[in-house]
Amino acid sequence: MQSHKPDFTLLDHTADLGMTVRGADLKDLFEGAARSMMQVMVRGKPPESTRTKRLSVRGEDLADLMVRWLGEILYLFDGEKEVVVDVQINSISKSRLDADLRVVSFDPHLHEILCEIKAVTYHQIEVAKKAHRWEATIIFDM
Repeated sequence: MQSHKPDFTLLDHTADLGMTVRGADLKDLFEGAARSMMQVMVRGKPPESTRTKRLSVRGEDLADLMVRWLGEILYLFDGEKEVVVDVQINSISKSRLDADLRVVSFDPHLHEILCEIKAVTYHQIEVAKKAHRWEATIIFDM
């Protein structure tokens, strides 16, 4: 996922992995969160060809939407062995997002797993507008 550099900071968190992601607007924030998670999880050669997957996610609020969004991307990696190499959110509201994901099949000869995330948690989840940008704090179960 190297097309856009996400703005994120890793957080020191006991036995888990935390990050704070920043974005200019909600679309930028949610795209950045997906790119950041994948950047922390896997490294590999830039893909020569990708497939597009459409994804729609619903949530009760922005925090729930973030957990479900990242959970779906994590499932693609763990459950379907697909590496998300880029994301494009087509529409987003406080309770739903629709996106196109560019994916490639995981290949151990091309990809290196850097960090195994088991789950995206609700622990300390926060999605809020701060000053002139959006910010999310996310904790992952390792």
